[in-house]
Amino acid sequence: MTTQNPLNLFWFIPVSGDGSYLGTAEGHRPPEFGYLKQIAQAADQLGYQGVLIPTGRNCDDPWITAAALATHTEKLRFLLALRPGTVSPTYAARQAAALDRISRGRFLVNIVAGGNPTELAGDGIHLSHDQRYEHTAEFLTVYDRLLRGESVDLDGRHIKVKGAKLGFPPVRQPRPPIWFGGSSDPGIEVAAAHSDVYLTWGEPLDEVAAKLDKVRARAKAHGREVTFGLRIHLIVRETDEAAWRVADDLIARLPDAAIAAAQKKFAEESDSVGQQRMSVLHGGKRERLEIAPNLWAGIGLVRGGAGTALVGSAETVAKRLREYQALGIQTIIASGYPHLEEAYKVAELLFPVLGIGAHAKPKRLYDGEFGVSGTGFRLAVAGS
Repeated sequence: MTTQNPLNLFWFIPVSGDGSYLGTAEGHRPPEFGYLKQIAQAADQLGYQGVLIPTGRNCDDPWITAAALATHTEKLRFLLALRPGTVSPTYAARQAAALDRISRGRFLVNIVAGGNPTELAGDGIHLSHDQRYEHTAEFLTVYDRLLRGESVDLDGRHIKVKGAKLGFPPVRQPRPPIWFGGSSDPGIEVAAAHSDVYLTWGEPLDEVAAKLDKVRARAKAHGREVTFGLRIHLIVRETDEAAWRVADDLIARLPDAAIAAAQKKFAEESDSVGQQRMSVLHGGKRERLEIAPNLWAGIGLVRGGAGTALVGSAETVAKRLREYQALGIQTIIASGYPHLEEAYKVAELLFPVLGIGAHAKPKRLYDGEFGVSGTGFRLAVAGS
């Protein structure tokens, strides 16, 4: 198992809102900008290397949100989800270059072809599953070449441009990195041919290993190499037992009816192979949520997309993350509910064990009115 290089750790900006409990309005926090700014600034100060901002019908716009957050952060990179069918590749390249300049080279893009035909139809996208990946491949051909400074002509099946150019270049050269996720064969093909980072959701190790090997083989056939990231939730506490109590509490107020409705929606509306793989892990059953050592599928009972969490002490979670790292994972995109408090918890407990972000620890400026951690210990010593 190789651990020579520390993992890159990203956090998550919940532009759909979040809270302390899944499947209930109790304790819900709406995605107000002030709250999102708190999360971004915490991630920036704590030493997270970036944040993912998702897209979808129930998400506030990630690009506008990132443009605003970039002015309130210093080093944090912004991995922004983009559905190719909602915008032309030429316009997307202009936006990307502008955001890269505004953020001084901190822009990244996560291409999301989409997996819910009902939602996609609302965006005017009426392509089949495989056609969406054909369209994405053409989109990325234009987008990539424009950001590299080329003039582009493409007479494709889905996209036709003539004399497309980019007037203002990005800061990152030759262009900002492209991230991509997809578990189907067409998705893996697009990732292998066009992406820099392939992103997978948290599945058991053998399933992740098989997927990464498949991506490597297809990338090699294109004469390319890709790196790998893992999108997963983290529940980290001082002990394994404490972490599992937090996991149980997260779904303690989740009605069975909500689980049934969510699973029905995923089955009927989604044609995503990745979503199907997530749903199979737990089968909608509360009693079979630990699907691998410390890998918990409770979040996927009602949340679409990434539905698994690593649960345990910092030492336990670090061990599991290093097992993914041994497969080739270099970047972890993590999250936790609620995202503000959990950003601190993960940084305080997990970062030291993984050797991440030591440079970002703030200096202790004072001990407070009651000494260290409110115990009065330091005051008592000073007065003795």
